[in-house]
Amino acid sequence: MGFWILTALVVGNMVGSGIFMLPRSLAEAASPAGTVLAWAVTGFGVLMLALVFGNLALRKPELNGGPQIYAKELFPNGPALSLLSGFMSSWGYWIGNIAGFVAVITTFASYLSTFFPVMNSTQVLLSLGSFELTVGHALNFVVCSLLLWGTHALALRGIEGAGRLNLIATATKVIGFAVFIIIALFMFQSSTMGEFSAPRLDESGRSVSLLSQMGGAAVVTLWAFIGVESATVFAARAKRKKDVSRATMAGLGISLVLYVGISILTMGLLPREQLMQSQNPLVDAMTAVVGPAGGYLLAALGLVSLIGSTIGWVLLSAEVPFEAAKQRVFLQPFRQENSRGMPKLSLWISNGIGQLLIFSTISGSISQAFDFIIVVATLAYLVPYLIASVYQLKLTLTGEGYASMRERRMDGAVAVLATIYSAWVVYAGMGDWQTFLFGVLLLASGIIFYPLLRRQLRGATSTDGRKVS
Repeated sequence: MGFWILTALVVGNMVGSGIFMLPRSLAEAASPAGTVLAWAVTGFGVLMLALVFGNLALRKPELNGGPQIYAKELFPNGPALSLLSGFMSSWGYWIGNIAGFVAVITTFASYLSTFFPVMNSTQVLLSLGSFELTVGHALNFVVCSLLLWGTHALALRGIEGAGRLNLIATATKVIGFAVFIIIALFMFQSSTMGEFSAPRLDESGRSVSLLSQMGGAAVVTLWAFIGVESATVFAARAKRKKDVSRATMAGLGISLVLYVGISILTMGLLPREQLMQSQNPLVDAMTAVVGPAGGYLLAALGLVSLIGSTIGWVLLSAEVPFEAAKQRVFLQPFRQENSRGMPKLSLWISNGIGQLLIFSTISGSISQAFDFIIVVATLAYLVPYLIASVYQLKLTLTGEGYASMRERRMDGAVAVLATIYSAWVVYAGMGDWQTFLFGVLLLASGIIFYPLLRRQLRGATSTDGRKVS
């Protein structure tokens, strides 16, 4: 993979489902002032994380597979603790990736309904007690499943073809979203946005402070940046190691401009009440200011964009346990490859779990499924992000890989800020305890499989002939 394909993976994975659904989620979470503050804090925090990932890719090029790999390096003198931390971090990151591509796929179904309104049909197809399966929910489930397994078949054919297709889709959506921003700038109405620091009330009718609004929105806005480490995950497949850090920073810059521009400007195109009820916020916004033709054009752009994002996320989800298994911190069967060098077992299992999550589309709206999935996925990602930041801090303190004290100080400051930011978002995510606990449960579920990994490694011979305990 060269610079442009790596950059396309970063942008394609970051600018996926979030850019289409976030305007609605942010309208629910915070006032315009809270949203702007959340973007500012998140943008700065993720910039620190991107610098951490880029730096670690250069200083530790042998550690491939993503931020979770650094967990085992935190405890080099404790083999058991090193293995446990590496496995649990890899498990959480893998689960987060799977939830990520499910969010992208469910958003695809939402935008496809623009062309096929029957996908929103409330006609009851099946009734079992209090559960009712509508025609719309059934069609959404079928569409999501077809996209998942179609992408699966493409991925099995090899990384190069899938990477090129993702590059084309990413270039298309970047151009399309740039046009949306230009149109929105001319059509923006501050009166539509409403009061900049309008008060917000919680479910019990109590006023929510601006700081609390910012915290709630920060968990949502972080979802926009999930995938910033995509180039790091594919470092082993990069033509040049320096392209990993360059692609990470370039992808972050492009995505930040698109996300902030679209999420803020959409508030000036649709009233808050309408925005909060929208299943397709960008399509509804463009339809309101340009007409139905604009809405259809944007929906088509969304479909192309989401297909590209699905490819990137499915590749990422399979690569994570594959590389972790090669680093001996994940279940060893995940190392299996097909004749084209693709992690076949990892693809099958990752997409099988994704199929189970897609069942969330058969009850409730697509937007409800999206909100639930992104919070769970974001919390699952934060553990590896936090670990990568702490590992970078450890390197600066020990001086490993550094020849200059000045570089150690600069990278140490970045690591401290990245660590504080990651810990703060975990704290902010505790606001919704039910979803937070479900995310923790998904992370903890990996402990069931840890003894299996121990058995697989026990008695195995390492590359230098020593026994692995």
